Amino acid sequence: MYAFTTELDMPIDQAIEALKQALTTQKMGVVSEVDVQAIMKAKMDHTIPPYRILGICGPGYARRVIEADADMGALLPCGCAVYEVATGKTRIALQNPNTVAAVTDKPAALEAMDEARLALEMVINHLQA
Repeated sequence: MYAFTTELDMPIDQAIEALKQALTTQKMGVVSEVDVQAIMKAKMDHTIPPYRILGICGPGYARRVIEADADMGALLPCGCAVYEVATGKTRIALQNPNTVAAVTDKPAALEAMDEARLALEMVINHLQA
């Protein structure tokens, strides 16, 4: 499983705020946000429903991964897709850090990614509560 997912009965902006609050409970946060809907419209004159890609980071985990293998910084932060599946219903898909961890054999990086996975599972559980 490459992503942890949940669907929330709320518009995308409200779902992103709920996600940000849930992330703070795990000492994580959003470090980047890309409005894919706006880019598609501006660059291709193509209309899609609201769709955002977020960069999710836990600085403590990132530090440990980078210290174990500096090149793994190219795989950070964890990606997150947030998109509207119907009016007032939003799906969140959080990247499973173990998917990225599969490319390394560095024990410290593997341990940090596994801990980040547990934290992101807690975020999904928080959103579903």
